Amino acid sequence: MIRKLLVLTALPACIAFQLTVLPAPVAGQSIGSLTGMVRDGAGKPLADAQVLAHNILTGANFNAKSGADGKFSFEMEPGKYDISAVKDGFVKFSDRVKIAASKTSHFELTLTVSPVTSSQLADEVALLKTRIDQLEAELKSKDAQDARSSSLVATTTTDPSLMPRFPNAASKPDPLTMIAANTAAPMAGSQAAVASSTPAQKIPNVPEALTAPEPNPGVDNFTPFAYGDFTWLNGTPRNKDTVLDTKFFTPEVRFDTHYMADFNQPIDHTIVGATESFRSGEIQVEQISVGGDFHWQNVRGRVLYMAGLFATTTPRNDASSATGSAPGSTGGVGQWDLQNAYKYVSEAWGGYHFNVQHGLNVDAGIFVSYIGLFSYYNFDNWTYQPSYVSSNTPWFFNGLRVQWFPTNKLKIEPWFINGWQSYAKFNGRPGIGGQLLWMPKEWFKLVANQYAIGQDNIGLPNTERIHTDDSIEVRYYNNPESTRLSKMAFSITGDAGCEHGGGLSCGGHAGGKEAFLGWMAYNRFWFNKDKFAITLGGGMMNNPGRYLTLLPPINGATAASGSPYFTENPGQQAHMWDSTVTFHYMPKQYITWWAEVGYRHSDIPYFAGRGGVTPPGGNNGVPNQFVCSNGAPAGTNDLTTAYANCGGGGSVWFPDLRRSESKLSVGVLVKF
Repeated sequence: MIRKLLVLTALPACIAFQLTVLPAPVAGQSIGSLTGMVRDGAGKPLADAQVLAHNILTGANFNAKSGADGKFSFEMEPGKYDISAVKDGFVKFSDRVKIAASKTSHFELTLTVSPVTSSQLADEVALLKTRIDQLEAELKSKDAQDARSSSLVATTTTDPSLMPRFPNAASKPDPLTMIAANTAAPMAGSQAAVASSTPAQKIPNVPEALTAPEPNPGVDNFTPFAYGDFTWLNGTPRNKDTVLDTKFFTPEVRFDTHYMADFNQPIDHTIVGATESFRSGEIQVEQISVGGDFHWQNVRGRVLYMAGLFATTTPRNDASSATGSAPGSTGGVGQWDLQNAYKYVSEAWGGYHFNVQHGLNVDAGIFVSYIGLFSYYNFDNWTYQPSYVSSNTPWFFNGLRVQWFPTNKLKIEPWFINGWQSYAKFNGRPGIGGQLLWMPKEWFKLVANQYAIGQDNIGLPNTERIHTDDSIEVRYYNNPESTRLSKMAFSITGDAGCEHGGGLSCGGHAGGKEAFLGWMAYNRFWFNKDKFAITLGGGMMNNPGRYLTLLPPINGATAASGSPYFTENPGQQAHMWDSTVTFHYMPKQYITWWAEVGYRHSDIPYFAGRGGVTPPGGNNGVPNQFVCSNGAPAGTNDLTTAYANCGGGGSVWFPDLRRSESKLSVGVLVKF
């Protein structure tokens, strides 16, 4: 079996669980290159073999001869190439390879011993040249023109085993190519060959019948995770092709539009407690993103701009950079408006690729995080609304990462970052963490994310956070050409974490416990050649200190402002669970039409009810205070004082919070 290894320039996939397979460019090259080795049937290096690479589009040819160690190399323009190798006494090898800009493809060619001697080979070449000249002459005759109009006419004097196989009878192919095409047939002796040179009565019309199919591309066993098709994974885009790619830039475009109906029917159309669901009873654009990957030689970078609801809903969960000077506010760290500086960017980083083992990347900037299995981008996911352990954990990191690929099936990735889902550093210590990603088979994935050290609790400078997030995904049935059930897979994720120090502990005394424990599981079924899919699943969250419970946007509250209506103090518990049924229709790899029904439940009032979470007259600009029934700030976050300030009983406004939520959603997702 011919093995073909392609070493490609590293390109990240965004996944938060985004498994982005990172190809590797070769230092010093601005175009493309091909390296390889010629071996004999026993696997030993074969010297002095002629290697030809032919550009299918431009017709350009590149020639090389294998050295004493069997190795050869080319530098060439990007494109598709027919590659062949010949050596006296061996059967010709042919295959096809794609060369990409700033990438090196590695190709191994195996030549088997020819069943004929070199002298016989020379005789056959001479005979075939004679036969080609004979055919060209006959094609000019009127008989040959009549013969081309018939579907199939057998020759009476030509040995079929010596009939050359080439795509156009009017063209003159390389005799060596014709010999290789006929190696399956026994080579004729000299008398048979002479007999076969007898002029045929008519020329058979054979181009399509004898044209060999294009060889299948080889398996890339060098580029990390390129040996298999992982587009089935949750959190990974399912695009198999790139619409546009150049040697300098690979663009990426995303659109996410939906309609959601919350059966609680909140009067202010506000959906609470999710990082994907925000408005009820309206058509909204959640994400509009344009950007892509830059790659030149070993230098790499990525930017993905972000507009739509994501641009305002994502930064509101980051308290690290808010100045928060309002009375009673928990505040933030320092000046300069980082939230507005970064709000329209979901990814922005640059770095360098080192040719170490299967690749080593060092990048710095803003990354989509890897905790929670699901991708931040809904196009990549099995469902639209993920469970709490994904929805309530980070979506972005700001810092430095190193991606080391010791094998093509393993990634080890340490992080040094400002903090947990934060543009800035909350207190005096940054965070460290890392990911271990192992995919030994195309049907199996194991990912383990760890985080520690960071002092990420605003207002509590001596509190440190630790967290682990671990998942497996298994594809246990695969019949992609079936018009019925074509694929089945499941994912299981477990999350655990806590905060400790500064009077808090992971499992200590009442009132000081800050812990998080949760899980989620999903099972997906694909149908009709993966054109349709149904996903069933859900999960639960136990958060005794609420430090990972999303704050409802009551009166415009953010993670920095806090809210007196939903406090997040140690010892205040939040137990929640959810379930979803999701339907996907995927007529093309670039688009998904979807519908989803979901139910979420909490043991405390949490989800928006009919009355909504917006005070009379709209947000009053002071979310950290109680609100009077006329919509004015109460001037305090103490309820007793608020009643007094607002004029007595019944004078304080309260949001309508419920213990459950049912939701129906439909939408369309596009990614190029």
